[in-house]
Amino acid sequence: MMLKRCLSRLSPVRTLRFAPLPAARRAAAGLCLAAASHLAVAPALAQETNMAGRGLPLVRDAETEQLLRDYLNPILKAAGVPGGSTEIVLINDPRFNAFVADSHRVFINTGVIMQSKTPNEVIGVLAHETGHMAGNHLIKLHEEMAKAQLIAAVGMLVGAGAVAAGAASGSTSMGNGGAAAMSGGLGIAQRTLLAYQRSEEEAADRAALKYLLMTKQSAKGMVETFRRLANEEIMVTRYADPYAQTHPFSRERLAAVETLAEQSPYWNAKDPPALQARHDMVRAKLTAFTGQPSLVSRQYPPTDKSLPAQYARAIIAYRIGDPQGALQQIDALIKQQPKNPYFWELKGQALLEGGRPREAVAPLRQAVSLAPSAGPIRIMYGQALANSGDPAMVKQAVVELQRAAQQEPDDTALFRSLATAYAAQGNIPMADLSTARGIMAAGSCSEARRYAARAQAALKPGTPAWLQADDIISCKPPRLGRG
Repeated sequence: MMLKRCLSRLSPVRTLRFAPLPAARRAAAGLCLAAASHLAVAPALAQETNMAGRGLPLVRDAETEQLLRDYLNPILKAAGVPGGSTEIVLINDPRFNAFVADSHRVFINTGVIMQSKTPNEVIGVLAHETGHMAGNHLIKLHEEMAKAQLIAAVGMLVGAGAVAAGAASGSTSMGNGGAAAMSGGLGIAQRTLLAYQRSEEEAADRAALKYLLMTKQSAKGMVETFRRLANEEIMVTRYADPYAQTHPFSRERLAAVETLAEQSPYWNAKDPPALQARHDMVRAKLTAFTGQPSLVSRQYPPTDKSLPAQYARAIIAYRIGDPQGALQQIDALIKQQPKNPYFWELKGQALLEGGRPREAVAPLRQAVSLAPSAGPIRIMYGQALANSGDPAMVKQAVVELQRAAQQEPDDTALFRSLATAYAAQGNIPMADLSTARGIMAAGSCSEARRYAARAQAALKPGTPAWLQADDIISCKPPRLGRG
């Protein structure tokens, strides 16, 4: 695990589109499953700092999020963690990594899914992160950080006193000793904190094994993950100081969990075929949306007639600007699985982003009917309605987007579309309020206030809309998570 500085913003958008992290979901630190690429501590921290400045590359996809929730929910139940309050945040990063930012959010890289051949491997990662949440490790980490700061502060004070005394007496050795005490205090503080983090990683691994046993699932995927990471670490960790790491080396973690994992009566348990099929589809989807088209085409060549390969090729056709070819391939997918909401969603997305919003309405309506709780799909449906140019559809867009806002209150794209729909109806005050809500979700209080004040001046005092505008004018800080 590494310490993460996730000071960026999230804004949910259309399927597999990337966005920054909203103010409502900011996190100061996290515990994560670090891969070999994260063992070079200084470059990794620099990278995280840069990412914090420009926003984590987050991605929204209803299909992927639902699959991950289905993986995670049994684990949460076993751990006694409320499932309804736990949010999964997907990061567009090919590295194998996941982390928790607080007690109700799990961040997971797309690389975890794309590199995992089975659901069980991903479930092992989620079980580990659940161990952090159930163990309140982040709260304890903050306490340990405070202790480490105290140790460092004492060292600095003692060292500064010695340096001052040395300067007054002209003693070089005393001054050098003071400087050593100052740096020594920092070193002790750092190693104390790192030792604590390593112990929590080991505790999360043990908890993960317990949850997998309770849910009658194999820990083989977890063992395979550590084995793969251990192989990747061989060259990186050859000369690394084991006491200067935030987590135990993977070979040590492998040795610690392998024997216990093999003792489980469910060691040879297999993932259900239907779950494996869904996993393969999501792997293909993420690969196709995030990879180089030429590389994806080699991974899923025309000779591969499997459904995941067909899915990937349809996405690639859409991405490279072949709308006719993409629609033909998507229709072929729908013919095979007419009740798959994500095929209908993909068709609607291809039409909407191809400048054909009115034609996108029907497939997106079908997708919503098949997956009514999927917020990202309903948002896209509302966007198609809002941009259709049909007054009746625009009116329906307001209904759909307002409903979606109950599920996705931080979605800036949602509020932009809602503002478009209100403006098309001539309801400028509500358009201004929707714009203000979107800007507020993105974390800009001053700009949001301007639109909210303009909206409030034209709204009836005391109405819900007027009160919403008043809250924005007051610029109350957004609550962390979903409350």
